[in-house]
Amino acid sequence: MKRLAAWAALAMTLAAHTAHAADMNAVNHAAQIASGVGAGTAVPSLGVGAVLQTLLGLAIVIAFVFGCAWLARKFGVAGSQRTGLVKVIGGASLGNKERVSVVEIGDTWLVLGAAPGNVRLLHTMPAGSVALNGTDAGAPPEGQPPQGSFGQRFRDALAGEATKRLQKFAGGSK
Repeated sequence: MKRLAAWAALAMTLAAHTAHAADMNAVNHAAQIASGVGAGTAVPSLGVGAVLQTLLGLAIVIAFVFGCAWLARKFGVAGSQRTGLVKVIGGASLGNKERVSVVEIGDTWLVLGAAPGNVRLLHTMPAGSVALNGTDAGAPPEGQPPQGSFGQRFRDALAGEATKRLQKFAGGSK
């Protein structure tokens, strides 16, 4: 029994000395070991199988996304459906957080002003009373602002002012 214990102690001592020698060998010859490793040899090359596996995984993910979109459209999860009671006719942003919208409910158009925490009714009119391209269906009522873009109205105002001043100048010199 004592012999077996002695042999075990000797084997452990030899193993420790051998491991220590291997560590010292690595420390002493680190430059040789490092120069023997070529650049890029640690990265495995991509084979045809790896590329096909990647492409198949990508195709499955894309099919999953399109499938979810189809299900959302089929079951009505999408938000822009025109079949409800309230239909949004149009709108414009007035600032960072303010907006004006025209909403149709039945045969009435409501002009709504929306701000953070606040929605107000600005005007009501019969549905279809104004053409959707921005021009009036009939003559504009008195007291309403002129139609058209700001640039067009500004040019008209400048032309009117220039005409007035030219007439005044021509009338004053006679």
